Amino acid sequence: MTTNTLKTISEKLTKVNDSFSVNMYDNGFMLEIGGRNTENDYKNVKLMCSTLDQLLTTITEAVNMERDD
Repeated sequence: MTTNTLKTISEKLTKVNDSFSVNMYDNGFMLEIGGRNTENDYKNVKLMCSTLDQLLTTITEAVNMERDD
């Protein structure tokens, strides 16, 4: 049995850009956001959210993270 564990943005990025995009699919949503990781390298992250609640939680996390100026 496989468990779907939603990764958080903060597991992958320490700072985020001021924009992100959301794609809608038949089986959920994908949030794509860029920013900086712990090594201060620029990274682009794509997270799958299977429900609208997961998507809103992920967007809330992005809004509350430090911005990359």
